[in-house]
Order: sequence, then structure tokens, then C-alpha cells
Amino acid sequence: MAQIKVTKAPIEGLYIIEPAVHGDERGYFMETYNQNDMHEFGLDMVFVQDNQSMSTKGVLRGLHFQKQFPQGKLVRVIKGRVFDVAVDLRAGSATYGKWFGVELTEENKKQFYISEGFAHGFLVLSEMAEFCYKVTDFYHPGDEGGLAWNDPAIGIEWPELVGEYQGTASACGYALTDGTPLNLSDKDQKWVGLGETFKF
Repeated sequence: MAQIKVTKAPIEGLYIIEPAVHGDERGYFMETYNQNDMHEFGLDMVFVQDNQSMSTKGVLRGLHFQKQFPQGKLVRVIKGRVFDVAVDLRAGSATYGKWFGVELTEENKKQFYISEGFAHGFLVLSEMAEFCYKVTDFYHPGDEGGLAWNDPAIGIEWPELVGEYQGTASACGYALTDGTPLNLSDKDQKWVGLGETFKF
């Protein structure tokens, strides 16, 4: 019997995975990945790389994707709290350009599986967050693409974030509700919107 609960998100190809946590006064134990359990739910992905990052409060990473070598990602937070987002970039999809987000925390221990064909990003809501993710393809330098995190055509509702769209992906003028400035890399402030990135 599977030791996980899998919930399909409203967008096909996105899954929230909740592991069984066995705890007592000493602490807890859980399986963070079991191939047999995944197969039981029809998730047959094969992972080739494990990554981990640390980010401070107000950091937003994204929205990222690989162009020629798309990655499926199984993401989770081992310390802190983030709002994690996927945007459907699959041409011909009924939900193309739509987004879905989920809060991942060290307490809820939820995992988020994002199939190939999505852009991905997250916003750190705690003082710091450690973020782990498995991927189905290797990182290929020069293959990375991105979208503006605040593109009104996508309309992501980032929690605890206030500010007014000024026509670019700049972090200027944005902050969390407690006053923490939004913090993006130079690269992430230069991405453009969905319509400019994908011209069919």
C-alpha cells in the first residue's frame, strides 16, 4: 500500500504529493521518494539529478524553464515556507498560460510534482528557506528560458506581496506585507511576458 497521498491539481500534469509521516516523541521518519508508490499513481518519471538551494525572505526565483531539454521537477521545502508556482507552456494545451500555486513548508511536508512543459518559480515567505528538487533531465547551460514573474497575462497571485505592475519584471516597488523588499536576480528582472516570449 502506497505511503503517499497524491492529489491532482486543476491543471493536468501537476500533482501535490503528501508523504506518510511516522512520528513520536523522538522525532519523525518519512519516505521522501519511493518509485513503487509513484508508479501506483501512474507517475513513471525517472530522476537524474538532485538539487538544493537556500534563499532568504523576499527572494523570488523564476519563472524558469528549459527550452530544448524540459525538466519534470519534484520539489519540496525542508526548512521554511515558500509559495511555489507552475505555469503551463505546452502548446495546444487547454490550460496554456494558466498557473497553479501551492504553499510548501517544512511543517506540511508537501511535495509538488511539475511535469515537463511548465515554467516554475517560487517566493520565499519565511526568514529563509531550503528548497530541494529532483529533476528528470540535467541542467543544460544556455538552454534556460524565462518569463516575467508578474506578467499580467498570466496573473499569478503571489501571497503576502504588494506592489503595482510597471510594465517590466523589475522588483522595484514590490515588497512583502511586512516591508521586506522583493529580491530578484538581475536575470529574472529582464524576462518578458508570455506573449512576447512565445509568438505562434
